[in-house]
Amino acid sequence: MDIDIITLFPGMFAGPFDESIIARARQRGLVVIRLVNLREFGLGRHKVVDDTPFGGGPGMVMRPEPLAAAIESVRRPDSRVILMTPQGQLFRQPVARRLAQLPHLVLVCGRYEGVDERVLTLVDEELSIGDYVLTGGELPAMVVVDAVVRLLPGALGAEESAEQESHGEEGLLDWPHYTRPREFRGLTVPEILLSGDHARIAAWRRAQALERTRTRRPDLLERRPQQPAGPERAAPPASDGQPGSSSPDSDGG
Repeated sequence: MDIDIITLFPGMFAGPFDESIIARARQRGLVVIRLVNLREFGLGRHKVVDDTPFGGGPGMVMRPEPLAAAIESVRRPDSRVILMTPQGQLFRQPVARRLAQLPHLVLVCGRYEGVDERVLTLVDEELSIGDYVLTGGELPAMVVVDAVVRLLPGALGAEESAEQESHGEEGLLDWPHYTRPREFRGLTVPEILLSGDHARIAAWRRAQALERTRTRRPDLLERRPQQPAGPERAAPPASDGQPGSSSPDSDGG
């Protein structure tokens, strides 16, 4: 996969993209990430990229000419151009899975009061990572890249990790996770996880994932396709060793 990021602040990406899963994916050749400095497409001697808004009002608006030139410098027939903006579609895991199937992403990072509306004619879609406003599209672009790259085949150490975590294929939150020691500050690991019975463990984990989703994010269940009634409804009793809300949760999703 190729990813081009159009930004006024390319230095912001150095740390996040040089560590952990993204760094390893780049080293393995799974993804090529290029940072496109919008200032290089600025107008005149001072490389201007913004101006005051027509009609008055506070702040500055990003001019269309530099953005158009930057987008067209990297756009290919197979590109998907995405503007990071608070007005965009909410970025969710299904969107990440869809984008992970594409050969080339172009992420455009807005700044100031936003971009000139005419730039949208060059954009395929708009994305937002949440209902709040940040100082620019750089942090949202990092979030999108992280969520997409980890889904590329070979990016994770265990391929099933991306399927079994929160917001995976089934749209559920993850089940509780435990590791050594077996007892920590009076909290013990559920006995079923020590049983070696993989079928019972799988059923327990699914039941816990469903219950956790019902409790914490019932809206996710409303968005799931209708599920047939079956064994998933039969959650193991709480006496199975589950320490309730005090249990550690190592979900990274």
